[in-house]
Amino acid sequence: MTRTIVESKTKTAIIGFDQPFCVIGERINPTGRKKLAAELEAGDFSTVEKDALAQVAAGATMLDVNAGVVYNSNPNPNETEPPLMTKMIELVQGLVDVPLCIDSSVPGALEAGLAAAGGRPLLNSVTGEEERLELVLPLVKKYNVPVVAISNDDTGISEDPDVRFAVAKKIVERAADFGIPAHDIVVDPLVMPIGAMATAGLQVFALVRRLRDELGVNTTCGASNISFGLPNRHGINNAFLPMAIAAGMTSAIMNPCALPTPASKIAAKRAEVEAAGIALPEGMDDETFCQMFGLGSTKHRPGGEMEAIRAANFLSNNDPHGAEWIRSNKAPLAAGASEPGARGNREGRRRRRA
Repeated sequence: MTRTIVESKTKTAIIGFDQPFCVIGERINPTGRKKLAAELEAGDFSTVEKDALAQVAAGATMLDVNAGVVYNSNPNPNETEPPLMTKMIELVQGLVDVPLCIDSSVPGALEAGLAAAGGRPLLNSVTGEEERLELVLPLVKKYNVPVVAISNDDTGISEDPDVRFAVAKKIVERAADFGIPAHDIVVDPLVMPIGAMATAGLQVFALVRRLRDELGVNTTCGASNISFGLPNRHGINNAFLPMAIAAGMTSAIMNPCALPTPASKIAAKRAEVEAAGIALPEGMDDETFCQMFGLGSTKHRPGGEMEAIRAANFLSNNDPHGAEWIRSNKAPLAAGASEPGARGNREGRRRRRA
């Protein structure tokens, strides 16, 4: 059975067909996040810290760390990204104990991250492009780490799943030439947006099965790609992930958190409630208000995708006896309260005697 071992200094994560689905938290990535990019250039890592802690609290198995900022002061990422990657890796692994995924298109940043990371991180990524293979595979061998293999090459991203399979096979074979075993290759078969290609879901499910059966490799994907450009993206993601798991996908790079409800949305709803003449208890805080009116929460919390993944783990017997499902759905006890029937509970004792 194929198992990809990823480690921090103190914790091991196993990606495998007989293992719980591996959630690789994607939030520590400045791509498309102008505020985060500006913070990183200014040496402000407060959002990185918050995102690291929130994703682990939501259930992330690993954290992806991407330092892909193009500085306004220096647009050369080959100079700026390696030291930034080192700083981010050191910061994140000082906050959380989960394994890390080092994510960059800059080879120097990949090596800087590998040098800074404790344990056995996952490297993200190599493609089928000849130049990339020659740059990244020696790093994989030197540091003895697993690597994400993305199924595109010098010709770009093909819409033909047979071509994407052939690229994955090529990477696995080239890795073997460097002495890198197939169990250390985690293939990203590239999920296409279903809004642009109606067969995107069916394609990736078939491709994942083939990668599992013919190459024996673990797989991953950018989970939210499937819903790009569509309304209610979470609804699509929530359906896609269990279906992908059933097809044999073993991990995904994704956001495990439901983001906090914006203050502007809360204010607008309060105004609407007030205009309707609804009297609220004096001093009701925003969190209580959100819960009452179905606005989510003011706090980071596990997203619906995590619930779908935990259910799929249970249904595929990768959550023995449903222990994780039960734990994650158990309401926290109020301070000072005890479990019904516990030794300190008089009512529980009376019931047992009866």
